Amino acid sequence: MSDFSHMIAERIIHSEGMFLDQRRWEEWLSLYAEDAVYWVPAWKDENEPTSDPDSELSLIYYASRAGLVDRVWRLKSGLSVASTPLRRTTHMTSGILVEETEAKASAAFTVHCFDPKRRTAHNFFGRYEYQFGISDGGWKITQKVTILVNDQIPSVADFYLL
Repeated sequence: MSDFSHMIAERIIHSEGMFLDQRRWEEWLSLYAEDAVYWVPAWKDENEPTSDPDSELSLIYYASRAGLVDRVWRLKSGLSVASTPLRRTTHMTSGILVEETEAKASAAFTVHCFDPKRRTAHNFFGRYEYQFGISDGGWKITQKVTILVNDQIPSVADFYLL
């Protein structure tokens, strides 16, 4: 994995935020490998997030890209009552740190979110932990863990809000 670079990681991470903000769902999904894990752990206590999505509580957990595909389909179909109308978002990432020999990266994030139904704004913030791998001839996300550090979440946390 020696050809993995900071530039590749930054491009994927920044593209992900832009695709979510612009609701370019198919392009967002294309960033993920078929067997990609997408996980947002809950917190065990004030200092420790859950560590096993199969036996502990999670805010969001998809064991493969298929779960993300299904969630996007529900958003696009209008069947997700909790997501109607869709909130508007602006994703910002900073402090991207790449472990080039391992094809891993972490980044701090803030997502500004406006809820047109309630006419309120809210911020989600925390850090992302990514793993990357080669799939379909290019670098893809093989795992994304989002550590959400908000004390309160004003509504259902959904993939496009984080």
